[in-house]
Amino acid sequence: MESTLAMNTLLFLGVAIIMVPLARKLGLSSVIGYILGGIIIGPYVLKLTGNDVDDIMHASEFGVIMLLFLVGLELEPRKFWEMRKKILGLGLTQMLLTITLLFLIFITFGWKTDKAISIAICFALSSTAIVLQTLQEKNSLKSVAGEASFSTLLFQDIAVIPILAILPLIANYKSRNNDNEVQILIQTLPEWLQAVTVIMGVVSLILLGRYVFVPFLRYVSKSGMTELLTASSLFLVIGVSELMVSIGLSPALGAFLAGVMLANSEFRHELEAQINPFKGLLLAVFFVSVGSTINFNIIQRDPVFIFSTVFAVLAVKFAVLFSIGKFFKIDTPQSLFYAFALSQVGEFAFVLINYASDLYLLNAELNAQMMAVTAITMCITPFLLIINDHWIMPKMITEIPDSDQAFNILDGNISQKKIIIVGFGHFGSTVGRLLKANKIAATVLDRDPDRIKLLRSYGFKVYYGDATRLPVLRAAGIEEAKILVLCLDDPDDNKFVADVVREHYPEVRIFVRAKNRIDAYSYLNNGIDHIYRETLGAAVDMAVDVLHETGMRKYAATRLGKRFMAIDKASIRKLAKANDEDDEIRLFTTREILQREEELLAYDNLNFDNNSKNWEGSSTATEDDDEETSG
Repeated sequence: MESTLAMNTLLFLGVAIIMVPLARKLGLSSVIGYILGGIIIGPYVLKLTGNDVDDIMHASEFGVIMLLFLVGLELEPRKFWEMRKKILGLGLTQMLLTITLLFLIFITFGWKTDKAISIAICFALSSTAIVLQTLQEKNSLKSVAGEASFSTLLFQDIAVIPILAILPLIANYKSRNNDNEVQILIQTLPEWLQAVTVIMGVVSLILLGRYVFVPFLRYVSKSGMTELLTASSLFLVIGVSELMVSIGLSPALGAFLAGVMLANSEFRHELEAQINPFKGLLLAVFFVSVGSTINFNIIQRDPVFIFSTVFAVLAVKFAVLFSIGKFFKIDTPQSLFYAFALSQVGEFAFVLINYASDLYLLNAELNAQMMAVTAITMCITPFLLIINDHWIMPKMITEIPDSDQAFNILDGNISQKKIIIVGFGHFGSTVGRLLKANKIAATVLDRDPDRIKLLRSYGFKVYYGDATRLPVLRAAGIEEAKILVLCLDDPDDNKFVADVVREHYPEVRIFVRAKNRIDAYSYLNNGIDHIYRETLGAAVDMAVDVLHETGMRKYAATRLGKRFMAIDKASIRKLAKANDEDDEIRLFTTREILQREEELLAYDNLNFDNNSKNWEGSSTATEDDDEETSG
């Protein structure tokens, strides 16, 4: 059967749909399912993919770019700066030690110096896609090992820039392909201008992120069309990647920097919701393509060389990473996870090995062998993590700490409850201001770009996003949220979001704004207890002021108002189950009003001394005191 790019893509998606649920059912990582599926349909097993695997893999690498963009969105510039010591300490140490040890091993086995150093450099990198995907599946991004892994991977992505400059110096030969995609512009410039070009490219990206991207997204968001925001998100990621490629930088690094520049913008969560489906799809194709590119013919020719190299690489990287973890005072279980997770060779090695071949550092056979080594290490890593989780970690945890120790361990790590406020108009901003005044942070979503711009100028962290879309809620962190506050102007939207969250995240406590009693009945009948009618408080405040104006003491009027609200809220719960609106109105206008008036009068007669001269009923305070406390 003749193979085409479209047919190969169809096969890749199909095998992912079949293999990943099977892998998950067996308790394996989804990455294993993708890679095994790629091996099965690849040109060396069932031979279903034809000769276009390289084209598909090249296109699917864009999934890694999108992944780095989303990672950048999660990392604000301030946090990035705070992590600089960890990034340099962990990342630089890992790169230098790994390159040195691998170089010495390769030299020992008779490799030429240029081959040994170039392969050692390529193999020092780890797989951003596999590691971050695994950390997300395990919900371990915020763990000690997760942060260490992220810091190391970030340094490695940055290190791609000097590696692209170092390899030609090692080869001492200009690439035969003048249109090589990673050196399109940089090769044509004098060496002293190459560094300037790199710096100017990064500075341009920072300026674009601050002064062009955000106004551009505000302009698009005013259209109110979700598909335009999707197109704008893809436009930004693709445009930034091409800009980085044109000046000889890593497109993934460019996407990461663009994400960091937009991390403080109001569009952070909306962009994440728009990009995430494309990222997931392309990463799936990427993992399948990794499996399909394993050349079993090359492995059969010299399996001892291939697997001895695989073992050497995994052993060296594991030893280096574990030692670094212990040196930086990471506990043993976390150091083990850190070492196992990053012990493979990364996806950028595919690009760098081919680039080294273009520079005549590697011949065709060695190129194929090193490609096979890279793919095999990526396949082995998920299994190593399973071994760590099921056999090594249980032996590491030999005792359970007592309650006092557990309290001391947790005390320094307790974070405040995750709160999301949806809608930041007059009602929602009141809630937000009160929380902010008490140093309680909240993630705020709104869909009015002008309002967001104004509120952010006042120091509020408000983000653009349509909360009626579940991906936006997930991007805002609904999976970790404890409290959801719904303050949208449209009651139908509030009901829709409440229903969606109750269906998918029933453990989240929902506080909702209701327009009137009818809305309140609907929420109560759907299991939502925290309801706040926007007209009730203002109406009662008005009544209290009128009572005070007629001669009643402010304290007495305020207590009556509070009693009225309490009885009204109780009556709402009694009437919530009424199905007929007309029947509810009849009940409201007869029995409930009379009952409420009788209870208010009884409460007033029993508990109030309307002739007293002060707030607490004592006769010693002055009228001035009464007026001062009534404000």
